[in-house]
Amino acid sequence: MLILNKNDIIQHVELNKNLLPIIEEAFKSLSKGLVMMPPITRIDIEKYNGETDVKAAYVEGLDSFAIKIASGFFDNPKRGLPSSNGLMVLLDSKTGVVKSVLLDEGYLTDTRTAIAGAIATKYLSNQNANSVGVIGAGIQAKLQLQAIMLVRKINKIIIWTRDETKANQFKESFKNLDIDLNIASSCKELASLSEIIVTTTPSKKPLLEFDWIKKGTHITAMGSDSEQKNELDPRMLKHCDQYVPDNQLQTSALGELHHALKQNIIHSKEKFNELGDIISDPRLGRKNKEDITICDLTGTGVQDTAIARFAYNLCKTNNLGINI
Repeated sequence: MLILNKNDIIQHVELNKNLLPIIEEAFKSLSKGLVMMPPITRIDIEKYNGETDVKAAYVEGLDSFAIKIASGFFDNPKRGLPSSNGLMVLLDSKTGVVKSVLLDEGYLTDTRTAIAGAIATKYLSNQNANSVGVIGAGIQAKLQLQAIMLVRKINKIIIWTRDETKANQFKESFKNLDIDLNIASSCKELASLSEIIVTTTPSKKPLLEFDWIKKGTHITAMGSDSEQKNELDPRMLKHCDQYVPDNQLQTSALGELHHALKQNIIHSKEKFNELGDIISDPRLGRKNKEDITICDLTGTGVQDTAIARFAYNLCKTNNLGINI
């Protein structure tokens, strides 16, 4: 068994274009029915504004699969700690023997989540979109922005967050980029200035309304990954030109779709093209420049298996980690 710590992993797993085909292939396998992926197990620790998820997925034909434990404790930044943490366990598909424990402290989860956002932008936004609005200013907000810049040439960034100090820190972290970066006074203002919008918060009340969105905008909503979280007015899913879930079974239970179903805005029998379907056949995606598109990312176990296997193989090839 190979033990890998965060320092081992970050040496070779970077947020770059090399990860795009890895995660794209995972989404394609999911939409083709080649994945055994159980429902997410989640423990909510409301007293400390935290949650811990367990995700897993086996992809038919692969020699290994991952089980991932990931935590999000959203008051941690006040304590000088990152909001996300966790680890992944890689097991042999034939024997169930543990091949590796990846003590990544949430790094791989953060990275694969950001890459999923880049993939959504790649396939659903207008190719010439160059302004992006980010709602939130935490770790994922920064990573989503960095990932989007892998697939689109961005020259204008607009951010909104409830915390002015975080907004200024966010702006400072991107000061070396030759990009116009502005802090919006409201989500409505942000929407009026953005061609791509990413929502990255644990909000329990909608932050965006459909009437605020410009024609041609793409929205990636990735903060709603439990029943109580909700970043988009549920009516947006009905009125947009295309709604795309990462996995419809999962977004029906946990994502933005969950709220639209609960309020009877979307019929429970309606079937949507998933992100993997559109990767396999881009013609299923955006139809014209005026379309308003929404991608609902709840985070899937197949992404974890994909990035855990990628990290393990790279680290093993480069003789990193501790064998026990």
